[in-house]
Amino acid sequence: MKLKINNLSKTYKNGVKALDNLNLEINSGMFGLLGPNGAGKSSLMRTIATLQKPDSGTIEFEGINVLEDNISLRKILGYLPQEFGVYPNMSAETLLDYFARLKGISSRSERKALVKKVLEVTNLYEQRGKSVSGYSGGMKQRFGIAQLLLNNPKLIIVDEPTAGLDPAERHRFLNVLREIGTNHVVIFSTHIVDDVKELCNEMAILNGGKILAQGTPAEAEGKLKGFIWTKIITRDELETYEKEFNVISSKYNQDNTLNIKVYSIEKPNETFINADPQLEDVYFVALKSDK
Repeated sequence: MKLKINNLSKTYKNGVKALDNLNLEINSGMFGLLGPNGAGKSSLMRTIATLQKPDSGTIEFEGINVLEDNISLRKILGYLPQEFGVYPNMSAETLLDYFARLKGISSRSERKALVKKVLEVTNLYEQRGKSVSGYSGGMKQRFGIAQLLLNNPKLIIVDEPTAGLDPAERHRFLNVLREIGTNHVVIFSTHIVDDVKELCNEMAILNGGKILAQGTPAEAEGKLKGFIWTKIITRDELETYEKEFNVISSKYNQDNTLNIKVYSIEKPNETFINADPQLEDVYFVALKSDK
């Protein structure tokens, strides 16, 4: 299975260019779309999900011309937006049964078996009788995955799903995604680098509606081997170092000093030491090179 996106562009009425002649190929498995807020991630997700039309470009999936045949794609699409509403005072089991009927599953026994299966996959079966509106943030996101699995989708889109989740909920949610990611094309949009590092076998970095980098996380880190340098400085020195070197990140240490990282082909000076590249470094280098 492969999703092909060619020359996709979208400019909103307020003049914001959300997608800028974007080209991307996405294969089966977990694909991480990494970028800051406002990078164009949600615009791309909504366009692929047939919720908005681009100004130009094409999208193809499994022989379907997505922009000309919305209905065919929607039959095999599972979409979890950043925020979604639920009916109050309805249990997860009842609500999923209702959604299954909307998706055209008329057999009551078939719906019952399917609802049980998706509740088990998302680790919500024990809470099936509880009202979804009373679920925690992580449970609601897992319920979102349960509802999109009802039509056995081939293409799954999840948009910023871990934003606002506590560490335990995030871990449970990522485990659910990891389980379903092996048999589907899953596009996972996020601004959290660790989500991509833990979950995705392929990734792309998006900013300003353009793809800045693409490949596996390991490949991306490997390309920076020998080019990331680190040094501990005082807070007062940061401005000077930022003027003199290509500082890509800085982190506070417990003693209130700063650990800075610099991207440079050659050793900046004798006081720096070489550091093993991390995916976070790849992200910051890509964003800084785009300025």
